[in-house]
Amino acid sequence: MAKDNLQFQTEVQQLLQLMIHSVYSNKDIFIRELVANAADALDKARFESISRPELAREWEIRIAADKDANTLTFIDNGIGMDRDELINNIGTIAKSGTKAFIEAMKKKDEAKANDLELIGQFGVGFYSAFMAASQAEIITKKAGTDQAWKWVSEGKDTYSIEEAERDDQGTTIILHLKDDAKSYLEYWTVSSIIRKYSDFIEYPIKMKHTVKKDDKDVEEDSTLNTMKAIWLRSESEVKDEEYKSFYQHLGQYGDPLKRIVYSAEGTSEFKALLFIPEHAPFDFQFTDRRTNSLQLYVRRVFITDNCPALLPDYLRFVSGVVDSSDLPLNLSREMLQDNPQVHKISVNLTKRILNELTKMLENDRERYEKFYREFGRLIKEGVHTDYANREKLQNLLLFETMNNPSGKLVTLKEYRNAMPALQQDIYYLTGDSRSALENSPHLEILRKQNYDVLFMTDPIDEFVVSGIPEYESKKLKSVNKGEVKFDESIQKELEEKTKKAADDNKSLVEAIKKALGDKVKDVTFSSRLTESACCLVGGDADPSAYMQRVLKAFNRDTPNVARTLELNPDHPLVAAMKRLFEKTPDSPKLTEFSEMLYDQALLAEGSPLPDPLLFAKRTAALMTFSAEKEAAE
Repeated sequence: MAKDNLQFQTEVQQLLQLMIHSVYSNKDIFIRELVANAADALDKARFESISRPELAREWEIRIAADKDANTLTFIDNGIGMDRDELINNIGTIAKSGTKAFIEAMKKKDEAKANDLELIGQFGVGFYSAFMAASQAEIITKKAGTDQAWKWVSEGKDTYSIEEAERDDQGTTIILHLKDDAKSYLEYWTVSSIIRKYSDFIEYPIKMKHTVKKDDKDVEEDSTLNTMKAIWLRSESEVKDEEYKSFYQHLGQYGDPLKRIVYSAEGTSEFKALLFIPEHAPFDFQFTDRRTNSLQLYVRRVFITDNCPALLPDYLRFVSGVVDSSDLPLNLSREMLQDNPQVHKISVNLTKRILNELTKMLENDRERYEKFYREFGRLIKEGVHTDYANREKLQNLLLFETMNNPSGKLVTLKEYRNAMPALQQDIYYLTGDSRSALENSPHLEILRKQNYDVLFMTDPIDEFVVSGIPEYESKKLKSVNKGEVKFDESIQKELEEKTKKAADDNKSLVEAIKKALGDKVKDVTFSSRLTESACCLVGGDADPSAYMQRVLKAFNRDTPNVARTLELNPDHPLVAAMKRLFEKTPDSPKLTEFSEMLYDQALLAEGSPLPDPLLFAKRTAALMTFSAEKEAAE
């Protein structure tokens, strides 16, 4: 039969012109596409061979580079094509994705943004060859037939088809490379691309290359891919050493703390091999580090290591592989974010990871605490952002507490179970460090009543507790905000005591309030103090002083929130100030002592003083007066 010259479908012509003249710098993707097509052809032939054993072969994909002829060749012994299939599969595209791909290419070309891998994501994989080739030849023979066919095109308006000779079934694609694509003739270039994109194709991808042996050039046949997609094997068949090796293959360091092998069937079919690391990498918090821990494959073909939709961001410490059987390859990166199948994968993986962490907490506390010290902040981030899983996440939180030794961590459930029967709320305090919190005057009455307090020393903690208004019917209450409530009998006694103090010292309180002006919202007597002279207390809805310091450290413009200065009615300093006021109501010392009380409250909570030098001078003056008095006696 004579050679037939045929016209490309209009859309194919547009597509080819865009590829030939594109400004893409990453042409490597064409190798992935041709290998994926070859693997599909082998899959089809292997399936046919079940009912037709004569079609069975020792399946393989072969790549050959000929520097003299300037050709790169891809060979498979798969299902092959007949003449009609060549026309339908190569000369025509009947897929709706083609127009979208062309539009995406046009936009990309105009913007000259050359780092986005669109090729292969719209089912037009073969045509990517023309990014690197000036001419492509296909020699193919359909399995079970006697006639081979040759297809040739320069990627312009036409292509030709004619009868050809081929010894066995399968397809050979010969690419005549452009001058700027000669690097693809190098063995190491091709092998590195195969390792990146096609390492886990289940058929061997072979290529000959020249090596030095005894000072002679010897040609060897190498298999470029490992074919070891261990996530597709039963966990019982894989040794721990293999999992550790694969973990390091993903670019992780050391050993994983926990591995999760997951297989989903039914409406969404996928397999996953996930790892929870033992230690956070030194660059873990770097912005570009967050996108390369979880790799997405579709039927063993690498798609991307940047698919944020696979897991919520707070689980970014998880590394591994997700391999879907039913995700189409013709998805753009943007479409991945909104794909319902990807959403199902995310929901299932998130649930499994949180279940595994819960099991670790319950059954291997030491290991979980090790994890939490490395990644606990991300669990807290999840409490604040993942409403659907908030209950599970809040049960994974750990805190130090006032009544436990330093370093000992408890869960909210453990704190709740240890509460005295009459305790009404779960109490917490935020600050820079445990040592600073332990000495807070806000704890005095709680310590006396043997109530425990959660110590929160992470800047994110206050955001976290805003998402947990209560836990198991107990409200979370900051001890430096609002009122601290006790059982009825104790509360009544404390209220009567503070009311009497307020009545007896009404004029003094007004004088202190006048002296402090807009520094404070109010001055009252406190039921929470047993030793300290005073403390500052915010409103229930106000950010704590600690949070205000954190926000300012991040250059956030936050106004200072005036708080209430609470006084200890039993402290001798308050009694002395009352005597001074009664003797000399307009004494300048009263204003000075009022301001020193306010500064003292700031120091006790770890806040900076507005005028440290003035406070130091006043303290020195008081020390001098006291020392002289002692010496005179």
